[in-house]
Amino acid sequence: MTIQEIFKHFDKIGCCTFATVDRDYPETRIAHFLVYDEEGLYFMTMNTKPFYKQLKKTGKVSVCGLSAKSTVEETAEGNLVFDAGYFIRLTGDVREVTIEEIRAKNDPAFAYCIADQERYPAMTAFVIYRAKGEIFDYDFEKEHRDHKLERERFSYGDFPVTAPGLTITENCIGCGTCASVCTFDAIEAQGNQYRINGNRCDECGNCFISCPADAITHKGI
Repeated sequence: MTIQEIFKHFDKIGCCTFATVDRDYPETRIAHFLVYDEEGLYFMTMNTKPFYKQLKKTGKVSVCGLSAKSTVEETAEGNLVFDAGYFIRLTGDVREVTIEEIRAKNDPAFAYCIADQERYPAMTAFVIYRAKGEIFDYDFEKEHRDHKLERERFSYGDFPVTAPGLTITENCIGCGTCASVCTFDAIEAQGNQYRINGNRCDECGNCFISCPADAITHKGI
């Protein structure tokens, strides 16, 4: 996935939650990405805010946004119903970008950044230049496809990524118990054994708990 594609998924959402760490606790606030280029994703804050101080101290940020109806409905049977949608999350390294650097880009896409800094001289830009993330596209009611989930993990700037999903090891005895309890249609037979399609796996743990051969591993261990 390209930086442009990542930006478009965030831009469709608009305002997202940006998280940093202040001493021993995480802090969150609402912000949005303004622009992108080959170096990364850009956002702005003011150098008088705790957000700025935390970004400068740690050089790290995490962002998450939801593109879906945010309310949850309950059925008469007591089940929860979520409208189909996706969330996108990203975690990475940031650095401050001076207004001189932005002007030197000579890129019309950065015009708003320049204008905003002129309106508010304390405003400054940051770029997430190295990051990993995931798009979690869900349709739990299977209204638009025959399975509940599509996950895609991505990275740029050589940030390492761990594939999604639980894993069935060579200890699999081919009994099929895992497939029978998987409600995400993520498990399929492969010869005499079974495999998990990580892009469809919610990591819910049903297969892990039910496997009689202890042949399934998860990343929480």
